[in-house]
Amino acid sequence: MTTLTLLSRGTGSLLRSEARLFLREGGALFFALAFPAVVLVGVGLVIPGMDEPLPAGPGAGLPTIALMLPPVLAAAMATPALSTVPSTIAGYREQGVLTRLSTTPMRPVGLLLAQLVVGVACFLAATVLALVVGALVFTVPMPREVGVVIASVVLGAVAMFALGMIIAARATKASTAQGIGMLVYFPMLFFAGMWTPGPVMPDAVATVASWTPLGAISQAISAGWLGGEVPWLQLAVTAGYAVLGIAVAARLFRWS
Repeated sequence: MTTLTLLSRGTGSLLRSEARLFLREGGALFFALAFPAVVLVGVGLVIPGMDEPLPAGPGAGLPTIALMLPPVLAAAMATPALSTVPSTIAGYREQGVLTRLSTTPMRPVGLLLAQLVVGVACFLAATVLALVVGALVFTVPMPREVGVVIASVVLGAVAMFALGMIIAARATKASTAQGIGMLVYFPMLFFAGMWTPGPVMPDAVATVASWTPLGAISQAISAGWLGGEVPWLQLAVTAGYAVLGIAVAARLFRWS
């Protein structure tokens, strides 16, 4: 009971400290909050016909930009999860901050939990901002299954940040962590449908994508936004990556 109490107190203090540090970094804060909106507006303005209605299939009648919302949101959660978080924790290790933390009652899971909460909360705020901007610029409609979209976004954010923390668990330098994160990031974007949106993705590729972290997330968001059956498989896959990712990151974590 005493250990749990110490963990709880230490995690809360670290969480507040990490949140304050994050809010003080104006450039990083702006990038984290604005990135999804900037990508969404950029895609909508650069690619012709994004404001035209879909003629048939899932989402018929919705603006074409609705096809790009799931991969844009997936990319937006993967960017900080696979670059910022791993490099931040690895940077702490490189600077000796983690070595000093190891002498306190703090447990590795407490450090990881603090990073997870800050990262997911920031992404959710950025998502709301992106949707507001998208609605104003492109008249992006509300999702047809709001509950499915919320579950997909929250589970997806936890899953991606958990995967980022696996990278951070052992990386000895910030540059190393960021490099590994980028090697994982770009293949994931393909399966998320950043270049070929889910509804027009070949069936074989879509099947493989449904078992990848970002592909499952993007497909689940798409199903909720465009309407259709509840994506139980994709939600289960995403939840699995979230739970296993946190467990593996805590198991592999080293202070130095």
